[in-house]
Amino acid sequence: MKLGIIDLEILHLGMKCGESFNENDIENSDLKRLGVGRMLDSLASLKDRKLVELNKNGSFSITDLAKNTLWSDNIPTWVKILRLLEIKPCSFEIISILLQKTESEIYDEIEKLRQNQLVLMSPLRQESKIIKMYEILPEGIEKIKKIEEFGFKIGSLVERNPKMEIFELIDDIIKEINAEPEFNKTKILLKLDEIKEKLKI
Repeated sequence: MKLGIIDLEILHLGMKCGESFNENDIENSDLKRLGVGRMLDSLASLKDRKLVELNKNGSFSITDLAKNTLWSDNIPTWVKILRLLEIKPCSFEIISILLQKTESEIYDEIEKLRQNQLVLMSPLRQESKIIKMYEILPEGIEKIKKIEEFGFKIGSLVERNPKMEIFELIDDIIKEINAEPEFNKTKILLKLDEIKEKLKI
């Protein structure tokens, strides 16, 4: 089931608040920017799709159907990442926050996705630091379609191959040189040594 950016924000608020939320929770979040009319429309849409339920006290609860999109323990983390990036590009930190996973839990999975050429990482300069931004590639969208049709096992990730690793190391070097006015020579040399080792020169 596809979610929009506002759907994601509302459901994440609900998960953050213990799977239920009320008017005060909305008022104390970034969602208050939407205004009452748009917020009510968004909640009605989520209710129609059975992603939230209205409780007797006026609060809302997140349904199992909603949890099974991005937050169920039964869904592989890499699938959750693909589904999230289909909604919007995210930084590494935002992926961790929205999926309620530690950065170490996210790192290996997102690297596998990148190595399988399902997501693209682009360095983005914000003030004095570089942010890693991730977006889904057309191959990633196709992978999601296969998963929805055939299940997680058929859509599982393949192991990385040496050629792919070498191309990605070269890409990393190019990105680092372009992103940093005074790039780190030591890091570049280490990556070049790694390429040489893989090529067995």
